[in-house]
Amino acid sequence: MSGIFDRLQKRMEVEAQEGGISPLDLAALPPLLRKIMRYMLREYEMLYSEICEWAQELPEAERPTRADLDASLEILTKQFWLIRRGEGERVRYQANLRRKAGSKLAQGVWTALDSRIAAQAAAKKDKPQQD
Repeated sequence: MSGIFDRLQKRMEVEAQEGGISPLDLAALPPLLRKIMRYMLREYEMLYSEICEWAQELPEAERPTRADLDASLEILTKQFWLIRRGEGERVRYQANLRRKAGSKLAQGVWTALDSRIAAQAAAKKDKPQQD
C-alpha cells in the first residue's frame, strides 16, 4: 500500500508530462525540431502523411529525409512536445499545449498596491479636516 506522498509524487509526475510546452521553449530546440513544432502549432493536429507532404514541400536545402523526420517526431513525442494517437497509417500528431501559469509577480504587486491604498485611506480618516 502506497502512502499519500507516493501517490502525490506520481500525480505530480503525470501532470508534469501532460503539461505541454510554452512558446518560449521553442527557442531551445534544434532547427528541424523547431520548424516541425512551429508548423504543428499552426495546424494543431495532423496525420503523419500530411506532415510528410509538408516536409516534401520545404526547400531542398531544408528538406529532411524520411528517417530524420521520423526520428524528430519520435523525439518530440518522447519529450511531450507532441501527442501521438493512432496506429499505422492513421497516426495523428497533436501539439501539446499547456495552460499559461499566472504571474506570481503580479500577485505581489497588487497586494502591495492594495496595502498602500488602504494605508492612505486610513491616514486620511485619522487626519482632522479643516473647514
